[in-house]
Amino acid sequence: MEENNNNSNVNFEVISSKTSNANFKQKGHSFGKSVILPFFSGIVGCSVVIGTCFGVPSIKEKIIGENTNYVQTSTPSAEGTTANLVSLSNYSNTAVFAANKILPSIVGIEVTYTTTSNSFFGFGQPTTATATATGSGIIISEDGYILTNNHVVDTSSSNSYSYYDISEATSVKVKLNAGTYGNDATFDAKIVGKDSQTDLAVLKIEKTGLTAAEFANSDEAVVGEFVMAVGSPLGLDATVTSGIISAVNREVESDGTKYICIQTDAAINSGNSGGALVNSDGKVVGINTLKLSGSGVEGIGFAIPINSTLDIIDDLIEYNKVIRPYIGFTGMDLDEATAKEYDLVVGAYVRSVEDFSPAQKAGLQAGDVIVKVDGQSITTMNELNDIKNSHKVGDVLTLTINRNGEEKDLKVTLEETP
Repeated sequence: MEENNNNSNVNFEVISSKTSNANFKQKGHSFGKSVILPFFSGIVGCSVVIGTCFGVPSIKEKIIGENTNYVQTSTPSAEGTTANLVSLSNYSNTAVFAANKILPSIVGIEVTYTTTSNSFFGFGQPTTATATATGSGIIISEDGYILTNNHVVDTSSSNSYSYYDISEATSVKVKLNAGTYGNDATFDAKIVGKDSQTDLAVLKIEKTGLTAAEFANSDEAVVGEFVMAVGSPLGLDATVTSGIISAVNREVESDGTKYICIQTDAAINSGNSGGALVNSDGKVVGINTLKLSGSGVEGIGFAIPINSTLDIIDDLIEYNKVIRPYIGFTGMDLDEATAKEYDLVVGAYVRSVEDFSPAQKAGLQAGDVIVKVDGQSITTMNELNDIKNSHKVGDVLTLTINRNGEEKDLKVTLEETP
């Protein structure tokens, strides 16, 4: 039930007392005329003034404040029901503010490429066709740099069937927000750099004076926090959907790549990829990247936290690729059961060492078991890689290895991944 909390409908009733004049006749102009009559006249006058003030909206608002719309929800209790009033206008104003803040910084992306069909068993001629893929992006600088997902612009990630050969993109176009830049604000874009491991890419258009998005601190995102997904789902530019953060630090895997994501129930559809997940301040907390789909699935989408993209963005702009540190060996996880069977210890087992690699230069050998990295115990290759990837090229790592039952430390100077 909707309740309008408007005090303008409140009626002010003047309480008057009717007293017989016989009690005052003997006193003439004394007590009745000098005290009682002026007193009641004052009350009547006051009531008229107050009633007039509350009848004029501008005066009423200054006295009691602006109207607020509420939705009334009833909560059962032992004694009956109690009404809890929840402000609708506050929620609406939050969504409007966030949308207005971020929309000028969101773009639609259209990628054109060529597909070639292979002939069956040598019969027939290959055929070619032009195809398009769409997605979203975020303006990250006023001079035209745009952040999106790698799978939006990397056509190889769209090749789901070996029957087709897909060319590199023949064109990438970026469409700016029509409400800010006009209906014809479409520009050719070049791919500055892309990275399949993090599913991020940076584009560039020749345009200045753009509105760059503001980034939030995604490490401070909390479960239950209001968020809004913004992008071009199914080609519908400047679409916003709202929800909450369902989970943080959610580990998901897609095509063999693991991501640590923010989970949300804000609707994310095809074409939302590369768009923004923003908080109530209209600041970007994540890049909309994945969603779960299928029978019985609803409202489960994932965004890459914006903090994890910052170094990647810098590398893509400066080097056109991501500069990653490299040790140079192949390994496998050694669990307790396997370690016991082969009289080894739990850790990352070194299967082979690459020639001329940092690992070989440091003296790492096949058969070694890495048990610590920089003094931190590890039991899996993923844990080792997480520590390694937190460092930069040129940093020195201390690997504590177990070789023939004895531990020793090796100093490895990280190099750039070939």
